[in-house]
Amino acid sequence: MSNSGTLGRKNRIKRFFTILGITLGVILALAIAYLLYVIAFYHRLPDNQVLEIVSAADAEAEIGDKVPTEVELTIVTYNVGFGAYSPDYTFFMDGGKSSWAKSKESATNLITGAGELSLSFEPDFVLLQEIDIDSTRTYHLDELALLRTKFSQYENSFAQNYDSPYLLYPFYEPHGASKAGLAVFSKYDITYAIRRSLPVSSDFNRLLDLDRCYSVNRIPTENGKELVLINIHMSAYGSSPAVREGQTSMLREEMEKEYEAGNYVIVGGDFNHNLKIYDDKGNMGWAKAYERSLIPDTFTFAIDFLDEQVMYEMHNSCRDAGKPYSNMNATYTLDGFIISDNIECIEYYNYDGGYEYSDHDPVVMKFVLK
Repeated sequence: MSNSGTLGRKNRIKRFFTILGITLGVILALAIAYLLYVIAFYHRLPDNQVLEIVSAADAEAEIGDKVPTEVELTIVTYNVGFGAYSPDYTFFMDGGKSSWAKSKESATNLITGAGELSLSFEPDFVLLQEIDIDSTRTYHLDELALLRTKFSQYENSFAQNYDSPYLLYPFYEPHGASKAGLAVFSKYDITYAIRRSLPVSSDFNRLLDLDRCYSVNRIPTENGKELVLINIHMSAYGSSPAVREGQTSMLREEMEKEYEAGNYVIVGGDFNHNLKIYDDKGNMGWAKAYERSLIPDTFTFAIDFLDEQVMYEMHNSCRDAGKPYSNMNATYTLDGFIISDNIECIEYYNYDGGYEYSDHDPVVMKFVLK
């Protein structure tokens, strides 16, 4: 081989490694820039944020001034899954494929269906979780506006749960930025509502652990007390024991404070703990059993009023979204209610809807204020 041929080959090799070095340098620079962006734009929403009470959209809606005692009332809790989870939908954080809802039309149909299903129980109160108001994953659909139209006969409050920066993962369908929260709909006058920030990870994991909160909603009762509705969505995906303990301890203090003030208290929502005490899956995987010793003696999970066999056989409120829904999916009861002992649970069940509109199904409770 001639010297010129050898020199040409060396130049090509040198040029290849130069281009490779520049490419890797650009990728590294972009990765660092993205990391700095996430750190710079990460923020927690403020604690003790007073929430707007939105009047019923229907001007002729009959909103009660005060909740009656000794009258049967109905409450529903439902995690609507940001309008993505049709029965065949799988989610990337559960080991599935998708990150976004299938389409804006699909998200609209699922949220609308979830609202109609909630209304079918003729509830006095509805607690909803995981409602997107401006998210990449739902094509910036304002799901809260859709629900307010559907619940035109109800007053409502909304607490934004998180406001996450743009997530580039998964690379084939980046999850993007998310704004989502919790809504309470009431047939009775909500006089005051506030957002409370739950503890989350304080180390680097805080960039991946979404902000969490609960809302406290005050509704006067006819005997001069208040019905305090707490809508909650706790952390999931294997949050650390310290985070779980911090969240349950904060909730316990909130319940004790309201009960000692003489109020009626209902905590409802997605606890992201297995609530069935007779379920042998209770301490398997990320869905840890909710430790009953972590609630005050004057409170009870409403599901505990059911006998062992009924509780065990009752439909679970949440499915594993790592694969399309079938009878082979792992399921858990993550959703429900905690009630103070001045409230009587009359009826309680997990509605079996085949997870038609979400990876959760609604939980329904009928009760009276003693």
